[in-house]
Amino acid sequence: MTVGRREFISLLCGTAVAWWPLSTRSQEANKIPKVGVLWHAGNAEEEGGYFIAFQQGLRDLGYVEGQTIVVEHRFPTEQYDRFNTFAAEFVALKVDVIVAVSWPAAAAAQRATTTIPIVFVVVPDPVGMKLVESLGRPGGNITGVSQMATDIIGKRLEIFKEAIPGLSSVGLLLNPSAPVLARRNLEEVRAAAARLNITVHPLEVRRAEDFAAAFEVADRLRVDGIFTGIDPMIYLERRRVAELARLRRLPTMVHIGEMVHDGGLMTYAPNYPSLYRRTAAYVDKILKGEKPADLPVEQPTKFELVINLKTAKALGITVPQTLLARADEVIE
Repeated sequence: MTVGRREFISLLCGTAVAWWPLSTRSQEANKIPKVGVLWHAGNAEEEGGYFIAFQQGLRDLGYVEGQTIVVEHRFPTEQYDRFNTFAAEFVALKVDVIVAVSWPAAAAAQRATTTIPIVFVVVPDPVGMKLVESLGRPGGNITGVSQMATDIIGKRLEIFKEAIPGLSSVGLLLNPSAPVLARRNLEEVRAAAARLNITVHPLEVRRAEDFAAAFEVADRLRVDGIFTGIDPMIYLERRRVAELARLRRLPTMVHIGEMVHDGGLMTYAPNYPSLYRRTAAYVDKILKGEKPADLPVEQPTKFELVINLKTAKALGITVPQTLLARADEVIE
């Protein structure tokens, strides 16, 4: 059959129209996803095992960084304006998912976008902090992994009292730069303290330079121990907290196991590296098409009692054998 010039051009155009969408779809299918991770410390080394755990989580799911996934890391060093700057940067980069480490990062990401999926990690009260509508049905473009830390504050104080039977007053380290989180910490600790006949003295710390003064106040108040509020900045200063407590011979109940490894006396908390590994699973689900609104917020089901006997001996404290027998980890 002979095809005329007009018919040939029409056929060629039709073929092009049919081919281009297929080509575009093929390119989209082969596109390497880009994930932006908004951390809270100053670099990967400061994030330590958490940075490694998140990377391992991605590898466990088959991702190869630079080949099947691109990960952009940003480290704001707990400077609140930098959280906002980096969140806006991720939006400009058009990342496919933003991973937000800690509540300040999640709040900054929420302000920056209502369309890019956001996965938070170690946010203690995502409903109270108005990140999600409910744990079961987040409802917006945000979901993630909560450490449920504020909900176990009462249990943590009970264990502290068991370890230090004469405990009648505690200094509570709080960061007022995160007012919502600080207020929730104070409310939970005071409620538990009232049941245990313990007096709570709030000690405000906004930056590293404030800790020495806070411990001086604790000394003047003659507190029996230090209780750390849940806050990423306080975690970053964990070695400073441990050293100041050692110098003043004050036992500490901290909120993260890694703080015990760095000299804190004890904690009762979830295994944080496992939470970061789980965050990678949320990223994977979203990249495969699931919506944050339909992914329930995950909460830990296991909490670990970690005790540092080296610190106890340095402070002249004898930890009850009944408590040591229940411990998941004892550092000697």
